[in-house]
Order: sequence, then structure tokens, then C-alpha cells
Amino acid sequence: GGGGGEGVLVNQDHPMWALFMGFEHERIHLETSSVLFRETPIGLVQRPAGWPGLYPDKDDDEAAEESTTRRHPTEGADYPPNEMVAVEGGDVSLGKPLDFPSYGWDNEYGTRTVSVPPFRASKHMITNGEYHEFVRAGGYRNEEYWCADGWAWRSHRNMKWPFFWTPAGPQGSHEYGLRTIFEEVDMRWDWPVDVTYYESKAYCRWKTEMDGSPTSKPYRVLTEAEHQLIRPQQHNLDAARADASADKVMTTSGARFPSGSTGANLNMAYSSHNPVDAFPPSHTGHHDAVGNAWEWTEDHFNPLKNFEVHHVYDDFSTPCFDGKHSMIVGGSFMSTGDEASVFARFHFRPHFLQHSGFRLVASEEDAPAMHLFAGEFEGQAGKRDHEAAIDEEAAVDSMESNDNVYESDDLLSMYLGLHFPSSGSKENVDPVMDHDNSPLHGLRFPQRVAELLCSLNPVRTNNRALDVGCAVGGSSFELAKSFDHVEAFDFSENFVAAARRIQSGEQLTFKVPVEGDITEEVNVIQEPGVDSAVLEKVNFFHGDACVLSEYVDSKENFGTFDGVILANLLCRLPDPVACLNAMPKLVNKGGVVVMVTPFTWLEEFTPRSKWLGGFNDPVSQKPMYSKDRLKEIMEGLGFEKIHEEEMPLVIREHRRKYQYIVSEATGWRKK
Repeated sequence: GGGGGEGVLVNQDHPMWALFMGFEHERIHLETSSVLFRETPIGLVQRPAGWPGLYPDKDDDEAAEESTTRRHPTEGADYPPNEMVAVEGGDVSLGKPLDFPSYGWDNEYGTRTVSVPPFRASKHMITNGEYHEFVRAGGYRNEEYWCADGWAWRSHRNMKWPFFWTPAGPQGSHEYGLRTIFEEVDMRWDWPVDVTYYESKAYCRWKTEMDGSPTSKPYRVLTEAEHQLIRPQQHNLDAARADASADKVMTTSGARFPSGSTGANLNMAYSSHNPVDAFPPSHTGHHDAVGNAWEWTEDHFNPLKNFEVHHVYDDFSTPCFDGKHSMIVGGSFMSTGDEASVFARFHFRPHFLQHSGFRLVASEEDAPAMHLFAGEFEGQAGKRDHEAAIDEEAAVDSMESNDNVYESDDLLSMYLGLHFPSSGSKENVDPVMDHDNSPLHGLRFPQRVAELLCSLNPVRTNNRALDVGCAVGGSSFELAKSFDHVEAFDFSENFVAAARRIQSGEQLTFKVPVEGDITEEVNVIQEPGVDSAVLEKVNFFHGDACVLSEYVDSKENFGTFDGVILANLLCRLPDPVACLNAMPKLVNKGGVVVMVTPFTWLEEFTPRSKWLGGFNDPVSQKPMYSKDRLKEIMEGLGFEKIHEEEMPLVIREHRRKYQYIVSEATGWRKK
């Protein structure tokens, strides 16, 4: 600066990052508000002074002449031909570098490489003129072109043509004008049609039926990775990573954006769309790969590998990783700042308008798109099944593999040994090899957790208990000795299945590791006092601790509880606070929650931004301990700390190696 002092590096760890976050959030509000103004009756809005002008695509004489062709626009005269242009496939590496010198939203960071097969994409986005054919052909009256959700939306809104088209003739004449943000103008047939995802896909189906696809698969819209291949190569992801100025919005004002061989209608160069052939094509031969209108894609909004929320705004992206939000790419004439960046990753619900259009795509291979959930319109509006809820980490993992560390047979055997330490007595296999100072006090950990809850004398309102993260059920069965009913769930289907088999009376066996590949097979043996009457008190189900509050509201017969235990669970959750926030709903007055945790935070399970502690404050560098944060959270939720102790446990790896863990056990009574 002018004072000669050193500059300050503002990165995601710096408090000033929040200021830039605020700037960019206002940019989003500017664009979304412009759509709301465009939807508002024309008599209620007024063009502000200094507002950019419409794109000057025709002079007054030509505009007047165009009005005579409103009814039957023709290709070549009113809008350009739109041939399908072949694109070679290739690998696309998504993700913004952490050290890139501009603000980025959390979903932009991370990595993923997508192998894109060859495809064909229309030279232009679909124009009002092309879409007019679909409208005149009765596309909005024919349910077969629409998915179930799309048809329900069309019927509810009684849509007969795109929202921003304004009727300009007798009913049935198909004469239309066009609404911009602050004006009503004669129809611009060569501008991109502004539609929802539902309308885009209906057109694709109609076009496939009318003309046939140039490939063996029907027409569809673009994907995020395909979009990156048709962007101008001078300003693509690789170029921007090599030189920050190649991300054009870093150095180019709105007034200058339309200029040059890579000119585009972006960064508020104008306040409207433009003719689809107004700017030069990219190196692949595609116009408006950047700017003019956002393009709908086949991708769900999704996290990249190593995605991590920012603690200042931890719900910017994650609520929308739900299979109900479709990605939009390229930016519109209203997109500024980060929205106009090559690294931008934004999204909208499929029935929303956002200065958004689409491009036809066809390929021989399946679309290289990311779908988080199956749904009612080819994966785009999937509804979450809460009985099989998938958390943030699982959503990331599902892109790379279907592995779940808690579903392996080896881990099941390990947990059966932990939960049922008497197992092996018939086969003369000790849970811990006999030796001096043997840590036998670390056995029966699940039972000791349950016993601790009972010893803290929760007020018995309905005499029901909840075991969150029950694993294979040892603690659940112990609770059932003292409570009339126990609800118990775990995220591992393998664990829950084993618990149910034990409950049914089936004699399970498991392998106890001895040395190398040598194991001993032993029978599961219950603790004393666990008989059939106790077993039948437990209801096991597969569930997710991060959506626990939803079970209270929607899960049949779930109810509330006098006692709750969470045994070595908290630091294995992708969002531990979401679980804790459910406690006031779950626990009856005077009830007790027992939490036992070693606070072993690993990014494999919990994004760093969700850790309760175990890090230094980024500003003061003061150590932040999970124990203190847990106390702050629980007291804020209306619980009083009534107990604390150190609780050891032993987990066998093989005859001569054991995990020895000292967890903190705390008891919390609801006031």
C-alpha cells in the first residue's frame, strides 16, 4: 500500500475471508433479484438510472420489420441454423486451487477428473425461434414429453409457453413479445430461450421424436465436464490454473467483456441476452459457451473430492447436495465476480428461472454427469429416503467408490468381539491374552456405557432409551435390562443385520484374529441377564445420526426418551453438531444423555470445519479443545453436566496387539 507496509494474505483461514464472502453473496443476490424483477408485472418496476442497456442487436427499422414475422419465424431469416458440432472427448480436471488469488465458494475447491467420451453439441443454445416450433406443436399440452415432476409443475403453473414470452396476438395465434428485466420488447427470435430444466428436457424429448438423434441415444442437455471442453481454451480451467489472468473476470470489466476473439455477454456488459451468433465461437465451434445465458446440465449439484465447508457459512452448499438441484454453467449476462469465473459451480431447482437456457447434446455413451440420487426425472429430482439417508461424506465417497469402512467382515468380527467379550469362552479363546497387568478393565465397554446411563438415574417419564450408533447391539441389550423399550440404530447395515440376527436367537459365529491369517472361530455369547424377554425390547434399524432430529418428526413410533447413549460415535460423524442439536427434541425433561468419545478427529470421517476442537484458533492460535466446545453446545441446548470420567476400552487386533483407548465419558441431564 501507499504506507509502505506489507500486504496481508487473505485466504480461507483469515477472518477477512468473510468480508469477501459478503461481497460475493451480494453479487448472487443482484442476479437472483434481477430475475425476480423480470417476473414482476411491468407496471411495478422501473429501470434504474445507470442501468446497462439492452443488447443493441437491431436498429429500429429492422425491429419494426421483425414484428411482421412474429407469428411464423423462419430459420435463416429470424434465427440461425443450429447444426450439431462434434467434440472430441478428453479428461477434464475440475476444482479450484486453494491458493488461487480470488474468492471461491466451498463447492469450487477439491478435485475430480472426468473422462468425457466424444459427443455432439448444438452450435448455439436453443433460440426462441427454435423453441417456438415446440410451442406451436403443442409441446406444453403433451404429457409424454415431460417427466412426472415436470408435468406436475407445468400443470400447477398452467404453463403454455415460456414464462418470459408475452402474448402479443389473439389466443392461439402464437404471437409473442418478450419480457426483459425492465422492458417489454418485440420478440427476439435469435436470443436464447429462457426456460427451466423441465422445459429444456421436454424439448429434448420432442426433438428426438420429431427429427431423431444423430446418435443411438436421445437428445439431452450438457454436462459440467462437457461444458468445460467447449469453453474457449484461452480461458479454460487449465489456462486459469497456469495463469490467474486467464480467468477472464480477474482482469476484464463488463464494458470490455464483449471485445476481442473471446468476447462474451458477461459481467453486466448488457442487461439482456444477445443473438446466439453475435459473438465468435470457441475453438470447438460453439457460440456462447460463456455468458449470454446459464446452461442447464444433467449434473446434480455435487461436492468434489476433499470438499470441505467453510465454518463462516457452513450451509451454503451442503443443503443443496440433495439430488434436487441441477447444476448451471457458463454464467449469464447478469453474472459478475465469482459467478463469471471459470471455476464457478452454481445450481438451481429444476423449476426455477435464472436467465437460463440450454444446448442440445447427443452422444453414443452415457452422459458423463454426476447424479447423487435416483429420481423421478432421470436422477435430477430424487427424493431422499430417510431410512437410507446419505450424509455429506457418503455423497463424496459415492463418486469414487461404494466402499464403506464399516461394512467389512473383518470389522464386523472386531465389533462382535468388543460387544460380546464372553464369546470364545467355550472355545478357550480369551478376549485378551493372559499376561501380567492384563487390561481386562477395558473389556465390556458397551455394557459399561449402558450401566453408566442407568447409574445417573434419569427421570423415568416413559422408560424408553435410545442407542445412537448401536453397532452390533451389546449396549442396546444392556439398556433393555433396565428400560421398557430401546430404539437402536447404526449407519452400518452390516452391524444392524448382525444385531437383528442375534436378537432373533440365531447363533452367530465370528473369527478372532490370532496371528497373520490364523483365526479362531467362536460363538457369540450374550452377557448374563440378557434373555428373550430382554431381547424383544429392542428395535434395531438402519439410520443416520446426522438426521436424528427428522426421526422425531417423521419416523413412526420413534418418540422421545429418558436416556440416550452415544458411544465412541461423535468423532465419526460428518456433522456432529447436527446430531447434538437433536437432543432437546429427543430427551424428556430430567432425562440423561451419556456421551463417550476419545475425540479422535479424522478428515476421513469428519470435514475439518465440523470438528468440535483439536485445532488452533486461526486468529489467536489458542488451542481449541473439543471438551470445552461440547460443554458450550450442550449447555446452550438446555443440558447440565452431571458426570465426567475417563473410560478405557480395549479392541483386539490380534493375540498380541490391541487398541487401548481412553474415552471421555460425560453425562448431561436435561433441565
